[in-house]
Amino acid sequence: MRSFTFLKIMFLLLISNFSFGQNLPLSKEGHVSVLTCGLGNESYSFFGHTAIRVTDPANNIDIVYNYGAFDFRTPNFVAKFAKGDLQYFVIAHSYNDFINTYNYERRSVYEQELLIPQEAKQKLFDNLNTTLLSEDRYYTYKFIDKNCTSMVVDVINKSLNKKVITKKEDTGITYRNILFPYFDGHFYEKLGTSVIFGTKVDQLGTKIFLPFELKNSLEKITFQNHALAGKSKTLLNFEKETPASWWNNIYTYIILLAFIVLINKRFIDKIYIFILSLMGIFFVSMGFYSFHQELAMNYNIMLFSPLLLFLIVFSAISNKKWTYKFAVLHLGLLFIYTVFIINKAHFFIVLPMIITSGVVLVRIAIKNKKRIPIII
Repeated sequence: MRSFTFLKIMFLLLISNFSFGQNLPLSKEGHVSVLTCGLGNESYSFFGHTAIRVTDPANNIDIVYNYGAFDFRTPNFVAKFAKGDLQYFVIAHSYNDFINTYNYERRSVYEQELLIPQEAKQKLFDNLNTTLLSEDRYYTYKFIDKNCTSMVVDVINKSLNKKVITKKEDTGITYRNILFPYFDGHFYEKLGTSVIFGTKVDQLGTKIFLPFELKNSLEKITFQNHALAGKSKTLLNFEKETPASWWNNIYTYIILLAFIVLINKRFIDKIYIFILSLMGIFFVSMGFYSFHQELAMNYNIMLFSPLLLFLIVFSAISNKKWTYKFAVLHLGLLFIYTVFIINKAHFFIVLPMIITSGVVLVRIAIKNKKRIPIII
């Protein structure tokens, strides 16, 4: 999402007759609504987007408040994002610029007007502007707990003086199950998130953290004995285009693993084991380095074990005894891992890798098992 500079934000507010340090009263014609934006094919847009729109024809206001902005020019951007201390912030767009962006990206936009009293609209408008024009506009992004959708939920609940917006569906399934369908058409992104996420995403998904969860919940929530939001209006309507890729699909994944299994070459097996061990080291490092709780307690390291590196070392120095022991150890870990994830959403996507690892480890164990000489 392209963002305006702070000066342009100020200009937008000024032309809307808003002066810094004062709250502009909304007229009776003022409306506040939640915008839900469709899914895209860029990694930052896989899950859609949420924003708040404030319109007031009497005051020439039509502004969209967006809690999902970040700056690619931030020093050490990738490291900060990985660590989990990247600062996101709220910005304002004119409605026309906002809708034109989504029209250009061919992503649907839906609007749900909040049916709340005038004083609640005013309080929400004031809270949005106060946040926008203060240091509170910055927040530390968290994948589940603090994002563009959860921040919208928080500011609305704060303005209504109670926790009105709560999740109304899918509270009995895990965050991992909720996320899985969003990766359709992006196979390796689905595989990557499946193995890098730890136990947090296996918790029940009781929090609203995705845009369409909020949209669906707003359709079912009541406030002061009536619906909190009006019926959803479609502002833009596009069918999501699922990308077709010759490489980013399950077929290349299966072919590569089948090649490893069928070729039955020692150096291929060692390369495979070496790659798994490096991934395991990366997962462990991220678990300690990153503030993202989703990356902590990653049981997938039973498949991507850093200790596989020792197996490579012992094999390289022809120490058959310890090569065999580490192969058997990892076969045990592989069995425990399989049992542990058999009821989880990502079981079938990692199953081919489990089978490949099992075959490779059995081959290594057999080749290094000490043979007892037969005395005649």
